[in-house]
Amino acid sequence: MTETVRAGNLITLHYRVATGDDTELVSTFDSTPATLQLGSGELAPTLEHCLIGVNVGERHVFLLDADQAFGGHNPQLVQRMARATLPANSSPELHGLIEFAAPGGDKFTGIVRELDDEAVLVDFNHPLAGKPVRFEVEIIGIL
Repeated sequence: MTETVRAGNLITLHYRVATGDDTELVSTFDSTPATLQLGSGELAPTLEHCLIGVNVGERHVFLLDADQAFGGHNPQLVQRMARATLPANSSPELHGLIEFAAPGGDKFTGIVRELDDEAVLVDFNHPLAGKPVRFEVEIIGIL
C-alpha cells in the first residue's frame, strides 16, 4: 500500500525552491534529505500545502504564481526609518538583514533596500513576495 502525505505528517524528502525563472535558492537533492513536521512552521504553509496528497516515492514540480507562493509585495511593509531609531548594536548594510524585537518578545527581520547617513529603507516583505516560485519535491518517506 502506498503511503500518502497528510497534514501533520513527519516526512523525509528532497526539495528544491527556485524563482520562476529557475534560479535555484535552496536544494537538498545533492545532499542529505530534509526531515520536517508538517504544520510546525519549518516550511512555508503554501509550500506544505503542495505536499498534501503526494505519495512516497513520487517527484513533483509545482509552479506557483506570486499569490500562491508568498503573496504579493505589500508597499505598506516598506518603511523608512531614522538611523537613531534602529536597534542598538545594529550596523545596517545595503541588501543586508536587520532584526527588530516586537512587543511580546517576538523578532522580525527586514531587508535594507536603501541607506544614507540619516535613514534606512527597510522592506519587511518576504524576500519572495511578488515573485513566482518553482517548488520541486521528492517524498522519500513518512515517519
